[in-house]
Amino acid sequence: MSSSAPGTTPHYFVPQPSRHPAFAAFGLFFVIFGAANWINGVDWGKWSVAFGLLWLFWVLFGWFGDAIRESETGQYGRKIDLSFRWSMSWFIFSEVMFFGAFFTALWWMRSHSVPALGGVDNALLWPDFKAVWPSVQAGATASPGGIVEPFQTMTPFWLPTINTALLLSSGVTLTIAHHLLREGKRGPTVMWMWATVLLGLTFVFVQGYEYFHAYSELNLKLTSGAYGSTFFMLTGFHGFHVVVGMLMLLFITIRLMKGHFTPDRHFGFEGAAWYWHFVDVVWLFLYTLVYWL
Repeated sequence: MSSSAPGTTPHYFVPQPSRHPAFAAFGLFFVIFGAANWINGVDWGKWSVAFGLLWLFWVLFGWFGDAIRESETGQYGRKIDLSFRWSMSWFIFSEVMFFGAFFTALWWMRSHSVPALGGVDNALLWPDFKAVWPSVQAGATASPGGIVEPFQTMTPFWLPTINTALLLSSGVTLTIAHHLLREGKRGPTVMWMWATVLLGLTFVFVQGYEYFHAYSELNLKLTSGAYGSTFFMLTGFHGFHVVVGMLMLLFITIRLMKGHFTPDRHFGFEGAAWYWHFVDVVWLFLYTLVYWL
């Protein structure tokens, strides 16, 4: 995070013992315990999940607030700034591996699993099976076993293309805001940050409408075979990351309005920007591999 004054600790800041990790674990327990019961038909599981999430959000609000106060009172020096940069770098790397796994699953099903199911070994079981990916050949979405309802695939026009323009534009506005912050122009920085947040929010609403269109008009659902499951897993997890990134940018914007960050010390801003640009790059891969191919 950043500080409005140079760090006063000569070596490495050691925080006081904190209750936050234990309290966060307490909330996560109720989230996981409730979710496990909810998916198994226990009605009170959803209330356990709700309680756990509210508790966790309350803990994170206090935890992040303590970190911001420590930063703004000058307790973070150069070594802390360096540790934050390494931590964010490794976090984004883990996210690269996360999405890489889903993209690999998509490639494996298209290039290996589906052709194998159409081989000679399965010809007697499913003689009418078309061993092509649904987006490649119209009519290849019917299930020979009758377990998947016929559906239409999602094309890149026009909602996904609009969302691509929104995300790319948000990357531009965020970069402009970063340059303005480095020049010490706080007012214009805040303006461009609000523009970035609004573009991200618009993306989320457009994707929500895309899901409504998929379910109501295309009959494309999470249960629509391998295509439906990979489509919703990839776009859904990406949408979740957009929401997280948008919230990060929102809180950074609020901190800017409160006078936090300086032209020389603003890693809180930079970390959120790194994450947002990562989300942009993932979308470009997703837009190409899921919607076009």
